[in-house]
This record gives sequence, structure tokens and C-alpha cells, in this order.
Amino acid sequence: MELATAFISSTNYLEGEKMSPIRHEYLGGQIFAMSGGSEEHNRISLNIASFLRLNLRGSGCKTFIADMKVKIAIAENSSDIFYYPDVMVTCDPQDIEKYYKSYPCLIVELLSPSTQDLDRREKRLNYQSLASLQEYVLVSQTEMKVEVYRPSDNGYWSRESLGKEDCLELKSVGLTLTMTDIYDEVLI
Repeated sequence: MELATAFISSTNYLEGEKMSPIRHEYLGGQIFAMSGGSEEHNRISLNIASFLRLNLRGSGCKTFIADMKVKIAIAENSSDIFYYPDVMVTCDPQDIEKYYKSYPCLIVELLSPSTQDLDRREKRLNYQSLASLQEYVLVSQTEMKVEVYRPSDNGYWSRESLGKEDCLELKSVGLTLTMTDIYDEVLI
């Protein structure tokens, strides 16, 4: 016997998230519960968001961490996608929605064994459909390793891998972070 999959509208999803004790991501009518993060996940996200917030103070850009959704419009008259990025920055004055943002210039995801494939494939491809996105950053929790994806002039996205001795240059927001900045108080 095959069970039918229940689909909900994005409006019902957004209303449900306001009251839900746990967060869910939304993909074209289906919702998926999110698990909690580790101490390392929390510390690294906080480190990055703290530097971003301090750097962007007074610029009109806003830094969000963990509880702010990003909306990805798929196509006219079809369901949207909503993810909860670990860290996100938007500088677009059109981004006025209270519960989600649509025009991020920077998205950071922390990799964990259970989500790294999703972050590298599905989320990366969906995030790259956002015209406003200038950088997508993946940060390892288990080693000092960062991947940065940026669009090129020809529309293709390039990947840069950074290690322990490198610095993360976030061109979208004019900020450079050392690996020590990113991994402060994290034992790796």
C-alpha cells in the first residue's frame, strides 16, 4: 500500500511556523522538520554572524541567524521553497517581510554529517537561483575548512576551497575573516 503525500500551501506553512515549537523547511508543498545543532554548529554560526553584524552596522544591511527563513520563488503559479540558513545577510531595501527574506546577498550553511549532501547539492542549486545571491559559503564543523561559491560574469558558479591558513574574503559585504575568527572557541 502506498501512502499519499500531503501538500500544504505556502500561506498555511508560514502561519504554522509562527506557532510551531520546532522549525520546518518547506519544499514545494511538503514540510520537513529540522534537527537541532551541536555546540560547534552554534558557536561557528554565532562567530560569523557577530563579525558580520559588527561590520555591517549602519550600512542598511541586516544579518540574520538560524530563525529567519529565505524564500526561493520557483516559478509562476507554483509552490515556493523556504529554508532556514544558518547565517544570512540581505542589503536589499525590498526585503521587508517579517518572517522571511527574498533577496539575500550572502548565505552561510554549517555542514554536518546529516546535512552536508543536502547543503552541497539541493540547497546550493536552489540558492544559486536567487539573482541577489553573491556568495554561498559552506563551513565544516569537523575541520578548519570552508567552501565559497560565487557567480562569474558568464553565469556559472565557481568554487573556492579554503584551509587552516587561508582567510575567507566575503566580497558581498566587504569583510575578511581568518579561520581563527570563524572557529574561535571551537575545538577541532
